[in-house]
Amino acid sequence: MYRHTKQVVTAGVPAEQAKKAIIMLHGRGASASGIISLKDHLELDGFAIYAPQANEHSWYPYSFMAPVENNQPALDSALEVIGELVDDLKQKGIAQEDIYFLGFSQGACLTLEYTGRNAGSYGGIIAFTGGLIGEQLVKENYKGDFSNTPVLITTGDPDPHVPVSRVNESAEILKELNADVTLKIYKGRQHTISGEELALANTILKN
Repeated sequence: MYRHTKQVVTAGVPAEQAKKAIIMLHGRGASASGIISLKDHLELDGFAIYAPQANEHSWYPYSFMAPVENNQPALDSALEVIGELVDDLKQKGIAQEDIYFLGFSQGACLTLEYTGRNAGSYGGIIAFTGGLIGEQLVKENYKGDFSNTPVLITTGDPDPHVPVSRVNESAEILKELNADVTLKIYKGRQHTISGEELALANTILKN
C-alpha cells in the first residue's frame, strides 16, 4: 500500500506570524481543500491553518477497525506526515500548547491516534466521528500526559463506519492520559458534521 508525501493546503495567518495553529485532517475520499473550508464556520482568527492531503484521498486503505497491519504502511506514513507538520509549526515559533487538531471520520480517527500516541499539552483536539485505530486497542501504544488538553469527540448513533462502543473506549483511554474529554453522541445523526458540533468545537478554539 502507498506511502504519503507531504502535500499541504494552508490558510489563515502565515505560521511565522500566527500565535496559534490548527492541523485539519480530511476523511476518506475527501480533500484538504474540503476540510479547510470548515474555517468559514470556525473561530480561527489569528490561526495558521494546515491541511495535509492524503495520497489517493485516503489515509489508510481499510476500516479503522481492521487489524493495524492491514492498514500499513499507509497508517504509519500518515502519522509521520502529522508529526512532520507539528515539527514544522514548532520550528516556525508556535508552541505545542498552541497547536490544535481537527479531523472528520477517517481524519478524526487519525487525529485521535496521533495525539493518543503523542499525548502532551495541546491547544485542543476535535474529532468529528472517530475513534482510536485497530481491531483491538493496545493501551501500551498510548503514552504521555495531555495535561487537561480539551478533547471533543462526537459521533452519530448508529454511525455506518464508527461503532459507538469504540468511541466510548477511545474516550476512556484519553481520559486516563489526563485529557479533558467531552463526548457527544447524537441519536440518528447522519455521517456528517452538524451545526451544534461546530459550536462545540468553537468553545475549544476560542480558549
